Amino acid sequence: MDWIYLILAGCLEVIGVIGLNRVIKYKNIQSYIILFIGFILSFSFLALAMKTLPMGLSYAVWTGIGTVGGTIIGMLFYGESKDWKRLLFIGMILASVIGLKLTS
Repeated sequence: MDWIYLILAGCLEVIGVIGLNRVIKYKNIQSYIILFIGFILSFSFLALAMKTLPMGLSYAVWTGIGTVGGTIIGMLFYGESKDWKRLLFIGMILASVIGLKLTS
């Protein structure tokens, strides 16, 4: 269950970042709600995961999911570059997260 909490926390971090992007662009109440709910739930699930998983591992996986998710959302929906080097480094982050899971 701890890994499910951690994956949810990472996905909700991406929701928070989407909210942050929307706040910068639109500054409406809906954007602020997405921002705050995303990050509050993300930190809550991260805290639940850290009850059983080590802090370093939890933080690395959480930020990895957030980084990869935010980058992919940016490429798909916000017109960010889809350069092969970006995709290579996203793959390296994913490989690192998987490596941390396999060694924990």
